[in-house]
Amino acid sequence: MQVIFRERQRFRQVWLWVMILGVAAMFWAGFVYQVLLGGAFGNRPVSDVQLAIVAALVGVGLPWFFYKMSLVTEVVPGELRVRFWPFHLKPVTINLHELRDYEQVRYSPIMDYGGWGIRWGFKGKAYNVYGNQGVKLYFYNKDSLLIGSQKPDELLSAITIARQQKV
Repeated sequence: MQVIFRERQRFRQVWLWVMILGVAAMFWAGFVYQVLLGGAFGNRPVSDVQLAIVAALVGVGLPWFFYKMSLVTEVVPGELRVRFWPFHLKPVTINLHELRDYEQVRYSPIMDYGGWGIRWGFKGKAYNVYGNQGVKLYFYNKDSLLIGSQKPDELLSAITIARQQKV
């Protein structure tokens, strides 16, 4: 099937990466201090093996998890597909004939939806990972859905084209 539009987005907020890498560095520092230098990390230190496991999970696993997390938006004839990895094993498919209307929007991720990710707010559901622009979809029979995008004008145009094409 012909892909009219495809966008992959990742978390790029500097403040988020400072927090994630700061937490990871704290666990690695504890590992080095306790296991390699022979000190005791914390008031009630765990065993070296337990600390090594936790340091690996948090020190490597957490940054890797956030690095790999992505929002993929695809528009094909008659459909919009959204996949937020690792939470969606298969894309969420939206049949474009179900749309009542759609528009390019600028929004406040925190005020309107409570942050980034898969979010529910007073203004409906949102899939977003970065920025404050996207396309809002309005349906005949369910709540609105916001798809965050770094290329909202291209996404809007692709939806318009895909609605006109036969599946």
